[in-house]
Amino acid sequence: MNGIVLALAAAALFGAGTPAAKALLAGFPPQTLAGLLYLGAGAGLAIIRVAAGARRVETGRSLDRRDLPWLAGAIATGGMLGPLLLMLGLSRTPAAGASLLLNMEAVWTGLLAALLFGERVTGRVWAGMGLIWVASAALSWEGRLAWGGAAGPLLVALAALCWGADNNLTRRIAGGDALLLAALKGLVAGAVNTGLGLWWSGGRLDTARILPALALGFLSYGLSLWLYILALRALGAARTAAWFGLAPFAGAVVAVAVWREPVTAGLVTAAAGMAGGAWLLLGERHRHAHAHGRLVHRHPHWPGHHPDHAHG
Repeated sequence: MNGIVLALAAAALFGAGTPAAKALLAGFPPQTLAGLLYLGAGAGLAIIRVAAGARRVETGRSLDRRDLPWLAGAIATGGMLGPLLLMLGLSRTPAAGASLLLNMEAVWTGLLAALLFGERVTGRVWAGMGLIWVASAALSWEGRLAWGGAAGPLLVALAALCWGADNNLTRRIAGGDALLLAALKGLVAGAVNTGLGLWWSGGRLDTARILPALALGFLSYGLSLWLYILALRALGAARTAAWFGLAPFAGAVVAVAVWREPVTAGLVTAAAGMAGGAWLLLGERHRHAHAHGRLVHRHPHWPGHHPDHAHG
């Protein structure tokens, strides 16, 4: 299959996951839904990983004891806190706005990489992050006026912060098998969040929605990652990352089409600002790829290489 088609399919599945999850929130507490989504993704990826057998799409070194703190941190931030905060934010925020706010992940990833890990950040990257930050602030301010407060956008931004931390933590174990690590994260974090959600709600569960939630998790997170890896093989890292950068905008389009959310001036302005910021960031990745050889990028929220500077 054409690599661009694979990358676009991965972006569409991942982007559509946010508005689709909003439809399921009526049947679950946010923590339970966050857990079921990751359980579905983890289980599906585990099946793919086992089925691939000797023909694994991506190999890597085995994990050792030194990797466990980094893996635990990635599971806690990216597998548990990130999806929980997103579900809480979605319950208070229109799906289109929440989808666009997930562009903040790139900003947090870059800031944490520069502040905590001493990575060099160019002026182009700072400009791109600044545009996304301003657009996100504008979107949150519109939320304060029209959405009954800034709590929802703030929770989505905090979810993006958790995934930015996840990106930096998983860089430390980037040499491992991405599918194996992603399956492990989904199964462990999904089981913990589901268990805590059931405990918090007294064991109440809308059984009719369990399979849809698991299926959504597999499609939006699991299958999307699988397609992303296949696109990497066909296109290389920089071009795949550029096409996958359309995911938040795909989510906003789905939200407007499915939920009939209004297309406000603030939403359009924020989308334009985030698109400009994303273009600056992706342009930097493309230049970096040409300067240093083929990069191996990771699917957002799942283990693999750092999205900007990890070398394959």
